Amino acid sequence: MLRTVQATRYVLPLREGGSLPAIVEADDLGLYVVKFRGAGQGILALIAELIAGEIGRALGLRVPEIVFAEIDPALGRNEPDYEIRHLLKASPGLNLALDYLPGSTMFDPAARDTASAEEASLVVWFDAFTQNVDRTPRNANLLVWHRKLYPIDHGAALFFHHDWANMEKRIESPFAQIEHHVLLPWAAEIEQAATIARGKLTPDVLAEIVGNVPDEWLEAIPGGLSAAERRAGYLDFFHRRLAAAELFEQEAIRARSRHV
Repeated sequence: MLRTVQATRYVLPLREGGSLPAIVEADDLGLYVVKFRGAGQGILALIAELIAGEIGRALGLRVPEIVFAEIDPALGRNEPDYEIRHLLKASPGLNLALDYLPGSTMFDPAARDTASAEEASLVVWFDAFTQNVDRTPRNANLLVWHRKLYPIDHGAALFFHHDWANMEKRIESPFAQIEHHVLLPWAAEIEQAATIARGKLTPDVLAEIVGNVPDEWLEAIPGGLSAAERRAGYLDFFHRRLAAAELFEQEAIRARSRHV
């Protein structure tokens, strides 16, 4: 189960695209990067962040701790920026937050940042499995903190849930976008990573991860399905995606062969 914290102080906006996440202090005195349910990407981005992030953690990646953050709209009553006040007002109740890593920097090959073959291969496998299109050299979404890698920002993953009617096409997708992955040049052990990943993502692990998604978020997805039906839909996708894993694994191996 994820922890729940109460936001007590709005500290600083992080103006990234249209999502406008923010650094917020909570009642446990910790600082968190909050992704707001009232932002442009909506609930689906929060669901993707939660599910994909926890899958990454289950694989052994250093995803910052994910927590639920209770937001009181009054949090922004003294905020002079109208856009921020509006966002907080549109995001009452449960939102999603990640532990803030002070002093971290974005992974940048141009700055001579590198990754081990083992870790790069596992991140590549993870992003191909969850179909995350947002781990490119232009936008790595990988923090370097104390010389270690921390994958963040998974709201662009699981894009099948934007179009449930065509989910079948996504299940066996080789995910050609993996050729743009920032860590692909270091991912020399994709087959070994696949063996590790398949062993860790058991049905019980996936069920526990998907079980963390609040019912109210699942019921907010257009289509009129119940939370239980949506949960079953996510699990069906992941089980079948794993069964078809050789397709995206081989695509990643081919893509890397074109890089080296």
